[in-house]
Amino acid sequence: MKVDYYNPLKFRIMQNSNPPNKPFKIGITHGDFNGISYEIILKTFADSRMLQMATPILYGQSKVLSYYKKSLGVEEFNYSLTRDVRQAWQHKFNIVNITDDELKIEPGSMTEQAGRMAILSLKRATDDLVKGYIDAMVTAPLNPSLLKSDAFRFNGQSDYLASLFDSRDYVEMLVSDYLRIGMVTSDIPVRDAVSVINKEMVMHKLIILANALKKGFDIASPKIAVLGLNPHAGDSGLAGMEEQDIIAPVISMAQKNGLYAFGPFPADRFFASGLWRKYDAVLAMYHDQAALPFKMISINGGAIYTAGLPVVRTTPFHGPAYDIANKNEALPDAMRQAMFLALDILNSQQ
Repeated sequence: MKVDYYNPLKFRIMQNSNPPNKPFKIGITHGDFNGISYEIILKTFADSRMLQMATPILYGQSKVLSYYKKSLGVEEFNYSLTRDVRQAWQHKFNIVNITDDELKIEPGSMTEQAGRMAILSLKRATDDLVKGYIDAMVTAPLNPSLLKSDAFRFNGQSDYLASLFDSRDYVEMLVSDYLRIGMVTSDIPVRDAVSVINKEMVMHKLIILANALKKGFDIASPKIAVLGLNPHAGDSGLAGMEEQDIIAPVISMAQKNGLYAFGPFPADRFFASGLWRKYDAVLAMYHDQAALPFKMISINGGAIYTAGLPVVRTTPFHGPAYDIANKNEALPDAMRQAMFLALDILNSQQ
């Protein structure tokens, strides 16, 4: 198949193989409605070709959508209201109104009301996901601190999802058209990441990543590059012992168990030299070790996949961008990637 570089959306539609008479239902949480969530949702689905691929269902409020639709000048955008997602209109944009309350829209601000609505949207969508009423969930961006309340005692949305399945074993994967990076530790301080990394954790995350590549990305025997933790991957112990004591033994053990794992590689040289192109995925030790090269390489936007859970959840790899909220400056690329990623994984799992 010849790729039209200037029309990646057309290529992704051609790739998608789910039957047109039974499109996947993708639930979308509305994130923080004072950020750019509604803007990137509107811009993503204003292109009607997206509706050829799936049936999107937004867990939000039609009044908020109408506000941003008018404010951003998105004229060609039709939607249908539905109370029961099982009756959602195929190949149309559907909305489930999560509340009838009057919502105060304050673009660029974090408010208590927006936090409550973000939690409600997440819980409504997750409930339908667990019941099998929707096939996957895409969560729109928000600031995790927005969720902190007596009603939500979890360290983010992934942590909440994991709790529903009695599992804390998942890997946050950064995914784009160019690169896949899993993280041993994610949104925790660097000093904590260094203290919690051990052989069991690295091996466990490596196995989850390998299984995700097999089941969700159709890679039968994935080659995974494992990064070191310290500068120069420890430099033979001069810059740290974690490579010798933890990471290298895990790689050796993984290879003996049939996993194609290699490393540990110094992160700077690994990405600067282009060595990452030779692998199906990379396992990084902490957040910024993964996020910085990923953002520089993934020029068309990227998404996060929460691998290791029995459900498919993706999200754009960026925050609510309060500084450009309601200014018609937000790009929908990462939101599209999150949708494409969810559909690709669902197709692979069929």
